[in-house]
Amino acid sequence: MLTTRDTPTSTRAPNESLALMLGGGGARGAYQAGVLRAIARRHPDLRLPILTGISAGAVNTTFLAAQVAPITEATEQLVKLWLGLTPDQVYNVQPYSLSLNTLRWGLRLVGGGHDRRREPTRGLLDTSPLRKFLLRHLPQDSDGSLPGIAANIRAGRLDAVALSATSYTTGQSVTWVEGRNVELWQRPQRRSELARITVEHVMASSSLPMLFPAVRIGAEWYGDGGVRLTAPLSPALHLGATRILTVATRYSRTRAEADRPLTDGYPPPAQVLSVLYNAIFLDLIDEDIMRLQRVNRLLEEAPESQREGMRLVDILVLRPSRDLGKLASEFEPRLPRAFRYLTRGLGTRRTASPDILSLLMFQQDYLRRLVDLGAADVEANAEAIDRFVSATTAVAGPQRGQR
Repeated sequence: MLTTRDTPTSTRAPNESLALMLGGGGARGAYQAGVLRAIARRHPDLRLPILTGISAGAVNTTFLAAQVAPITEATEQLVKLWLGLTPDQVYNVQPYSLSLNTLRWGLRLVGGGHDRRREPTRGLLDTSPLRKFLLRHLPQDSDGSLPGIAANIRAGRLDAVALSATSYTTGQSVTWVEGRNVELWQRPQRRSELARITVEHVMASSSLPMLFPAVRIGAEWYGDGGVRLTAPLSPALHLGATRILTVATRYSRTRAEADRPLTDGYPPPAQVLSVLYNAIFLDLIDEDIMRLQRVNRLLEEAPESQREGMRLVDILVLRPSRDLGKLASEFEPRLPRAFRYLTRGLGTRRTASPDILSLLMFQQDYLRRLVDLGAADVEANAEAIDRFVSATTAVAGPQRGQR
């Protein structure tokens, strides 16, 4: 069982069991950073003892978990991290590298999988620049672990941080947890493991399928955490959350918008990939939120004696007020030339909402726009956020160990 022994129960803050869960979205993670900074400015005493992340959300949660500074300063630094990114600090944008990887994949396809090279092409994009970027901004111990996380756990500021990834070796969803007195869990095709979180865990969780290379940790190869995690809220629930704050990166379309075609004629690869990646990174989170809300309603109708160990868990979901895929198309002309040529070849200009492009658009003007949008959305929802953060009682979801 997870406890905070340094802080007696009677003196814990009202948000002691508040968890932050951040999902994937590639470059859309800048929107999450903008939201978190704006919330921290409104609530400088906010505590987030449970942090869980997937993909781009793993970058944000790990960075926050490793900061020993107050949350206002930590979120300011998180925004600076995102605004300091450029495409060449995430993946190799040189025409030679992009062309060579594309050619190698093509040769393997037409060659029946034969490859004379000892090292196979592991991803369309070389993400070694991202690893170097994270290593510069996340101080490490000699074993690669992040001392800030351990310091926050010892001080009682943090109960646990959890990152999820997909093991391509076993096909399982794996959640790595660093925390205090953590009780591990296992479910069909998903398991949890104790770990000292490192940059490699972050790289593994954020490795977009096929586009980014898989990351080896121990004897297994891992990719993006959103691929197999069918219950994205489950790590927070297993770690004891009674309230969950989550920042989605999907714009909630109206029925009319959802029914409007995004492309004419046969869908280009960019549209197919956008639908696929949305299914991986966004659909599962939305479905899990709906399940949690449904369980809440059922539990509210049941006497406490008949809830079979399940508890109410309050959840606040913040979403962008604009379609981030459509927004990305406005910034597409300023992508690096070679990468722009490649994405246009996939048909990003033939779809009204190139979501796949928004995942990979790590350029400062787009990232700054996402940060600003996050801040504006917090102001637009300030009353609901203030009410949620200031709540003194928990409201549903399965008890720890039941999801």
